[in-house]
Amino acid sequence: MLEIRKNEQQISTWIILTVFLAFSFFMFTYGFMHQTHVKHHGDVYITVKSGMSADDVANLLYERNVIDSVIGFKIIAKMNALDSELKAGEYAFSKDMSYSTIVDILVKGEISANEIRVTVPEGYNINQIGKILEEKGITTQKDFEKAAKDFAPYEYISLDSQAQYRVEGFLFPDTYQFSRKQSSKEILGIMTKEFNDKLTEEMRERANQMGLSIRELVILASLVEKEAQVDEDRPIIAQVFMNRLKEHMPLQSCATIQYILGFPKPELSLQDTKIESPYNTYQNMGLPPGPIANPGVESIKAVLYSTPTDYLYFVADKNGKHHFSKTYEEHLLAIDRIG
Repeated sequence: MLEIRKNEQQISTWIILTVFLAFSFFMFTYGFMHQTHVKHHGDVYITVKSGMSADDVANLLYERNVIDSVIGFKIIAKMNALDSELKAGEYAFSKDMSYSTIVDILVKGEISANEIRVTVPEGYNINQIGKILEEKGITTQKDFEKAAKDFAPYEYISLDSQAQYRVEGFLFPDTYQFSRKQSSKEILGIMTKEFNDKLTEEMRERANQMGLSIRELVILASLVEKEAQVDEDRPIIAQVFMNRLKEHMPLQSCATIQYILGFPKPELSLQDTKIESPYNTYQNMGLPPGPIANPGVESIKAVLYSTPTDYLYFVADKNGKHHFSKTYEEHLLAIDRIG
């Protein structure tokens, strides 16, 4: 009889403990589901890229101060099968949203209906910009590249038959607000207009005085943008290119080979410099058929107001600082010095 009572007491204890744990878990999850934070003003925009997991999103939300607990969010995400429902795109969250509301938005794929912020860094090319736009869920890289092929809203964006993209170089690098409904051509129109607005009358007149067309100016600026890693080197690099053009020397810009390859290669081989391409400035004289990137204002100014010098060569050290030389012999010594 005592044994039966003892068993009954143990069963009762387990029942009470189970109910308590279930209640505690319910309150824990309920608290996170309905948790709100101290009121903050303004939305936080989070970009969910293709292939990201719920854990990745949790960490991103925590880093942006949208949630206070990664573990709490993961529990709610797991309960709602967020991993299998997660959709790429840019989402807008306010910092006072409950965890359940945030997860619900992600599960439903309620991508922000507002404008999407896109930052295009200086020196990006058409392919790289297209990739950013695709990641943001605005358009596909393929569609953007196709639209860029022959896009030329201004007369100075003249077409060289060998140029890869007609509008390359004329998309001003900046932070934009794009709508998801905008087409690739509309985006190109916005970016080229921004370039046209930034190219002041003073800049145009200066280029004219130097005997440069707008296209030639932008080609040179794109080379400077890709070669220079230190701002103070920009106007010197620009002058080196112009000196070499004047001396009828090939430009031998490594940046043009990188453009041909389509990816950054830390060290180019001799074979790389022999690639057959109109953009190969080791094998062809003069400027390449078009810009190799979209330069910022500083690189354009570097060409327009280059530093007077007799330098014909330059090489960058491991810190990105360039060392300039007047003769090939000096250039070889500079290469030896920097190792």
